[in-house]
Amino acid sequence: MPRTMLKDEHWTRLKPILLELNIYDKGNLRQTVEGVLYRMRVGCPWRDLPAYFGKPNTVYKAYQRWFKSNKLITLFALLIKDSDLEWVFIDGTHIKAHQHSSGGNENLQSISKSVAGRATKIHLAVDAHGNPITFVLSDGTTHDVKVAPDLIDKVDLSDTEVLCADKGYDSDALRAHIEQAGTRDNIPRKRNTKSSNDHMDWDLYKVRHLVENAFARLKQYRAVATRFDKLKQSYENTVALACAYIWLKL
Repeated sequence: MPRTMLKDEHWTRLKPILLELNIYDKGNLRQTVEGVLYRMRVGCPWRDLPAYFGKPNTVYKAYQRWFKSNKLITLFALLIKDSDLEWVFIDGTHIKAHQHSSGGNENLQSISKSVAGRATKIHLAVDAHGNPITFVLSDGTTHDVKVAPDLIDKVDLSDTEVLCADKGYDSDALRAHIEQAGTRDNIPRKRNTKSSNDHMDWDLYKVRHLVENAFARLKQYRAVATRFDKLKQSYENTVALACAYIWLKL
């Protein structure tokens, strides 16, 4: 029997949410969900799923239905409970795109090629406890500061005191966007600027490792750490499932 990820208390909490998302309550629903989680964790091809989870094609078709309607992204949003938005931290990370993800118009699927190879980026926002609250995908060569406004717009910053990021986000336009969103930034200025860093809370800046820790937790799952999905929507739902699982265990 393969190692599974859902304890009984997890399933007790998860099942009503799945039914709320109009996911049909079949007798093998838990095994199907476990199969999707297993593939997320080990990154194997769908056809190599162990027989314990049922027919691989059955599990894959269920996942296909769910990602096409973004149900796993909705699941992530529904599992977020009592997030502490006093501080919000943002950052981005590169994800290598496996050769199996090639094909089609890669620009539309948020994959780009550089000297380091084909890649995607995950731009993540976490709360004051380091738990993921939202994310955006982009191709691997787009600068973080260009995607940051879209990421910030997905977070309700009305009760946020500070939004913290590294100096890669040093941009007057982004600072104005953050101020317009209702909070202040804690972003250091680059050395080649004439402005000072008198606005910085350096003690809070040291806590920025929380977003790096969140990336480390997400990359424990091999289908997140390496992109095997051709479609952006499919990979986006895989990342959302990993974020949802983090909240499920809290």
